Amino acid sequence: MTSLLQRKGTVGLVATNTVAQGDTREVGLDAMVAAGFTITRAIQSRSWPASSANLEYAAAWGTLSPVPDDVPRVADDIRVRRISTLLEPAGRTEGNPIRLKENSGIAFQGCIVLGMGFVLETEKAQEWITADPRNAEVIFPYLNGEDLNSRTDASASRWVIDFNNRIEAESASYELPFQHVTAQVKPERQRLNGDGSFVLRKPLPSRWWQYGDKRPALRKAITGLSEVLVIALVSKTVMPVRVRTGQVFSHMLGVFAFDSYGAQAVLSSNLHQIWAITYGSTLETRVRYTPSDVFETFPRPAATGRLDAAGRILDEGRREIMMRRDLGLTKLYNLVNDPMTRQDKDVDRLREIHVEVDEAAMAAYGWDNVPLGHGFHTYRQVQRWTVCPAARVEALDRLLLENHRRAAEERRNRAFAPKGTIPAEEGTLFA
Repeated sequence: MTSLLQRKGTVGLVATNTVAQGDTREVGLDAMVAAGFTITRAIQSRSWPASSANLEYAAAWGTLSPVPDDVPRVADDIRVRRISTLLEPAGRTEGNPIRLKENSGIAFQGCIVLGMGFVLETEKAQEWITADPRNAEVIFPYLNGEDLNSRTDASASRWVIDFNNRIEAESASYELPFQHVTAQVKPERQRLNGDGSFVLRKPLPSRWWQYGDKRPALRKAITGLSEVLVIALVSKTVMPVRVRTGQVFSHMLGVFAFDSYGAQAVLSSNLHQIWAITYGSTLETRVRYTPSDVFETFPRPAATGRLDAAGRILDEGRREIMMRRDLGLTKLYNLVNDPMTRQDKDVDRLREIHVEVDEAAMAAYGWDNVPLGHGFHTYRQVQRWTVCPAARVEALDRLLLENHRRAAEERRNRAFAPKGTIPAEEGTLFA
């Protein structure tokens, strides 16, 4: 588009709100700004003004001409100094976050089962295990995002057959599960197109008793852990939950291969939440959490005793409230984020805990001089109990600066490291 724009011309762009999110932003607005385009006015996300279309749109106006710094820009009807390609007020730091080596091999998407024939109701799973205790080696609870956010104990509502890497002959030794998969999965996996080719790509037709993606790196990373932190990849809460291992995690879950309470505090903080909202993407009013774009770029702070204590209090206190009041995670945080929820001791207590979590996280970075101003604030069209807009902009700016600093340090370490060695990372981070 910039190639068609005259030097003194201006242009307005209307698109879906994904234009300012993720990969779409990188190949669109980022490229335009890199070519000299200045965004002078923006609408980040609004509902299309017609009942015939249920969608969110974004708009951006700008020019290739130089724009003096004293000329105000307008972002969502608010006068600001600069507008980023996220179509929101820009901080002091420019650019996008960079994936950090220190965060690699920790966050994973769950297994892609690819076949409802693997999934079992609890009664059938227990019946088969009773019939042959060996079946417990290939039948596990199957946790998905809906279970995580709706069930009071965040437990799996169904079970799933998982032969993992077992060859066909070994899998067949588990008689009832294998017979079930043979009848329910094999026909779909080996379905043909009209030209005689398989509908699904190899090796799925020939390995029809195995998952579409077994996530071997995830399985290896959580070996030896009795608990992990998981998060629904699409949700309003953007909140990790501590769960037990020994179950199959759905592809709609993000799994973090650590179990420290300090890490839980960091990932439950508003710093991590606004980072996820900013650098992930949205689906209506829900956040789509992408581990590669969100977690792998997030500059985690060093571990502290205060963070560990805050994470433990959050986990234990929230779990007790959910069980006692028969509330799932989403329903509980709907109350927390609703300004009409007043004189509720449990909700007030949870809000206080989150204030401590945020303050502990800021202190771990050495940023406890930033007033957080907790209250009910709207960001990306969603109202939450969160930090004030000024604190949000400042925190995002500092996090991006820290991300760039660490990325530059990793590049220097790689440049000067002897061949065949892995540069040591400074500081003790959660792992």
